[in-house]
Amino acid sequence: MKNLEHGHSEEEIEKRFLKKPTPSYLRDWIYGGIDGVVTTFAIVSGVVGGQLSSLVILILGFANLLADGFSMAASNYLGTKSEFDQYQHFKQIEKKHISLIPDGEKREMMQILKNQGLEGDALHQLVNIITSNRELWIKMMLQEEYGLPSSIKSPLLAALCTFFSFLIFGFIPLLPYVLNLKLAFHWSYLCAGLTFFLIGSIKSFWSIKSWLRSGLETFLLGGLTAFIAYFIGWYLHLFFS
Repeated sequence: MKNLEHGHSEEEIEKRFLKKPTPSYLRDWIYGGIDGVVTTFAIVSGVVGGQLSSLVILILGFANLLADGFSMAASNYLGTKSEFDQYQHFKQIEKKHISLIPDGEKREMMQILKNQGLEGDALHQLVNIITSNRELWIKMMLQEEYGLPSSIKSPLLAALCTFFSFLIFGFIPLLPYVLNLKLAFHWSYLCAGLTFFLIGSIKSFWSIKSWLRSGLETFLLGGLTAFIAYFIGWYLHLFFS
């Protein structure tokens, strides 16, 4: 019982379910963090492969952090806003239909529950219970008829999570160049690799995969991207020199 994620006593259940479920912004943090490290280290690798100066790395790196970070945040905002607007659109439809044709909506709810294996008196009782609570009725229809989640993320918070995650994690491969370390590329490679592994390991807390496997998967993905960028920079340097 010690390994359970939460308690199941009456008091613990009541306390936990008093709070409304909140949407997760994990995807936005992971998405922004991985892309921040990948794109920034790809720039570092490409510039080093092209045998350009550290100043070029810093200029391009910080330009990428701000421009690409803002671009990703704006894209995520618009995408999440579309989902939010879609949710509100279907919610208004269900409200209208329940007001105008409640019997038809009841029949839809009955069919939904039939599809889940209910029948007989239990089916009719549950339909009556659900349809007696307007908010529950609407929520059930949104989930079962349209496949929409029970809670929708804030577009602004999703965008901010993506932006700051991109900035924070994307800055790490540039840190050795900011500090003007010797063998800066080697340090940058190490920092990027550890960051990839760290992000993947953190992600495993919300996954069935082990932290080691999740960390290695993210590390290999980022390493492949960096290798491609380094090879392209090296090849272009040979081609144009």
